[in-house]
Amino acid sequence: MAAKWIEALTGSLEQKKQYKQDKARIDALPEPYATAAKAMHRYLMYSGDVTDGDTLMTMFTDLADLWERAAVDGTPVRDIVGEDPVEFTETFASAYLGKRWIDKERDRLNKAINGAEEEESK
Repeated sequence: MAAKWIEALTGSLEQKKQYKQDKARIDALPEPYATAAKAMHRYLMYSGDVTDGDTLMTMFTDLADLWERAAVDGTPVRDIVGEDPVEFTETFASAYLGKRWIDKERDRLNKAINGAEEEESK
């Protein structure tokens, strides 16, 4: 009963636990993978458009999986992120985006402009 009341105020305790586990996995990576993974994690925290907690947790778990696999395989960091780490990270994040508020507004803008164009051609 108390856990539900606390979760109503703070959000899912299970998600917080999962987040801490994923963060610990990233912190435990050997160098240079830890540095790269922490940098991506930080960027995702500041730039991510993900608003759903479940999706966010999936993204961070996958991030930890990605860098753990790279460390095990000995894959060079640059082979993972390519020449543009920002583009790679934003592409990575885009895989976790659902329908966003801005998508609705983009649709609305396109419909309004198309409607205006139709009125103009009459």
